[in-house]
Amino acid sequence: MDKPNTETAPEPDKSAVKNKWAALIVLVGGLAMIVIDGTIVGVALPVLIDDLKLNFDDAQWVNSLYSVIFAALLLTAGRLGDRLGRRRLYVVGIAIFVVGSLLASTADGATSLIVARAIQGVGGACVLPATLSSMNSIFRGKDRAVAFGVWGAVIAGVAAIGPLLGGWITTYFTWPWIFVINVPIGIALMIATYMVVPETRAGVVEPGLDVLGLFLSAFGFGALIFALIEGGTLGWWTQKADLHLFGITWSADAPLSVVPTIGTIGILLLLGFVLWERHRGRIHRSAILDMNLFFTPTFSWGNVTAMTVAIAEFGLLFVLPLYLVNALGLSTMGAGFVLAAMAGGAFISGSLARHLTALIGAPRTVILGLLLEVVGVVVVAVFVSSTVAPWLLALLLVVYGTGLGLASAQLTGITLADIPTEESGQGSATQSTVRQLGSAIGSAVVGAVLAFGLSRNLPGTLESGGVPSSEAIQLSDATRESAGSSIGVLREQGTHGQLGEAGPDVVRLLSDGFAEATRYSLYVSAAFLVLGLIGAFRVQASARLRPS
Repeated sequence: MDKPNTETAPEPDKSAVKNKWAALIVLVGGLAMIVIDGTIVGVALPVLIDDLKLNFDDAQWVNSLYSVIFAALLLTAGRLGDRLGRRRLYVVGIAIFVVGSLLASTADGATSLIVARAIQGVGGACVLPATLSSMNSIFRGKDRAVAFGVWGAVIAGVAAIGPLLGGWITTYFTWPWIFVINVPIGIALMIATYMVVPETRAGVVEPGLDVLGLFLSAFGFGALIFALIEGGTLGWWTQKADLHLFGITWSADAPLSVVPTIGTIGILLLLGFVLWERHRGRIHRSAILDMNLFFTPTFSWGNVTAMTVAIAEFGLLFVLPLYLVNALGLSTMGAGFVLAAMAGGAFISGSLARHLTALIGAPRTVILGLLLEVVGVVVVAVFVSSTVAPWLLALLLVVYGTGLGLASAQLTGITLADIPTEESGQGSATQSTVRQLGSAIGSAVVGAVLAFGLSRNLPGTLESGGVPSSEAIQLSDATRESAGSSIGVLREQGTHGQLGEAGPDVVRLLSDGFAEATRYSLYVSAAFLVLGLIGAFRVQASARLRPS
């Protein structure tokens, strides 16, 4: 059996230590860039759907694939950072992200945009764990708590600002600029990184490269998300349409849909990944994921909480822009302003979270934040309709944003609190992975609930309004396939479209049905937040049992 290789990282020199706060700014700058790109696209989706002729599944993939690739590669990237140097990985990640952004800005259809988003996901997967593990190595004691608080506040606040920025750019410029803007920012960050961020790496690195672990995790995550996203189109159990994939055709005449088959394959691959990682750990070979980390209760329950919260958050950020633009008839800028209310609450509460934590402790701060998130989402769901005032929704979203800021600002710190510094790369990458996996699952699951709600509600709603059955089904299918953008087209046509004088009434009925489907989606998001709240209580219980 090979013995572990020992690699000692060069200690940061005194000037690097003095510049640790400047290093923090640069690191969270890269973090802000990749996080905002995960949310900025949401509010621009109606424009992208219109301009690039995307269907509902395309829209979900544009939103989700970035997170899928992100999640699939984060564990590997975290390990590479430990071994090759975290600063080096951070710079490489930003460079890849910039290339993906350039390609996205020139996309002329669904395929080219989705491929570009995948490349961005690769870059983001390199950047995110490098920020956390670098901070874990550079900062000590109270400074580390402050640094993690800043990291969490940036995650929460920037994620909420993304929709406003996306709305502003698509309204006053054109949608490619939501990607072009990353280029100068990325170049500036790469230069600043070499000036103020010290290089760090793990002190001991096990031998070998875990290639099989990479493939098992990547294809497992990919297959599972594919099943969640394509279920509505291909059929959850009975195949509805032909699927052409890698030269293989799954016919619509097949007795069983491809969706449960691929979903099951994904689950089996992920189970195989867990078993393989345990085996690698037992024989002391390099593993993408150290399964022993999960024997730390605060780490395990913290990750459960992080994933469920991410599912809810990114599910909201997928569904709400579509509802605001299509059902309420707002512009992308107007939708951005409504969603930016979350940013106000998140920024204020994120900055105050450290002071609140000093009074009641980090676990209780996270619990309070999640309680506010649950209340905020449920109340928004209650008020969702095709006629609700946008300012009222914005006001209610402040409650959710306040909770988001409190929970996100402290969750990272308490999850990694008991993880040794030498394991910080794996620990931070694991937490980042579950967040990104949660965001991908959120778009897929909550998007699937929205699609189901549209299929179930719209035909009946239209027929009750006097629309003939065949026409109701056609309008319902068009609304679902276009993710609601067909409502906007009919709204612009008024009485001069193919529906004639009935046009405005049909738009009202479609908007009512879309609002009802949105309500279902919000309740599902709230249910995931409740699961996160249960996880937060377990984190609190585990922290109490921590040896002093």
